[in-house]
Parts: sequence; structure tokens; C-alpha cells
Amino acid sequence: MEKLEQAIFQLVLHGGNARAKAYEALDAAERFDFEAAERRLAEAEEELQQGHRWQTELIQSMEQAPPSFLAIHAQDHVMTALAELNLVKRLVRAYRTLDELARRLAALEEGNGEQAAQD
Repeated sequence: MEKLEQAIFQLVLHGGNARAKAYEALDAAERFDFEAAERRLAEAEEELQQGHRWQTELIQSMEQAPPSFLAIHAQDHVMTALAELNLVKRLVRAYRTLDELARRLAALEEGNGEQAAQD
């Protein structure tokens, strides 16, 4: 396989893997499983790092040939995955805040119940 083709396929692969891991992190956050969410976010980051290494290969390969539709499409996969990962990170933080608020509310309600029983 030509170096350019290999770089294109690797970009699509790692971009897709990063997106999948990001959405697995979001699924975990929706279950309030933040340990799993953080692991999946780290895995998504690693996939993006690998994608960026291949992006460098792609750019170097394109110096000898004009950019192709597939090369541009492959880079778009990585950039879209990066944008989605950033959004998922924000959503995971929001779910973490929601979980913390729910716990605080439950503790307050429990405390008021004890207060009412003492009165």
C-alpha cells in the first residue's frame, strides 16, 4: 500500500475510533459511571494522538502529490472527532455536576427528614 493511502486509511480508522470512544464515555456518564467515562475519554485522546501522527504522514505525502478528495475526507474525520470529543468532555462535566447536585439534594432531603422526625 502506498504511504499516502496508508495515511488516509489510518486517519479514518483513528478518527472513527476516537468518536466511538467519546460516545462510550458519554454513555458511561449518562449512567453516572465517571470512572468508565474518564477511561473512555483517555482512550479517545490516545486515538486522536495516533490520528495526528498519521496526519503528519499524510501532509508529508501530499507534498509530492496534490491533495485528493480522500485525503481531505480523512482529515475531516479526525477534525470532526476532535470537535465531538471536546463536546462530549463538556457533557461529561455536566453529568458529573448533575450527579453531585442530586447527591446534595438527597442529603438535604434526608437531613430534613431526620429534623422532622426529631420535632
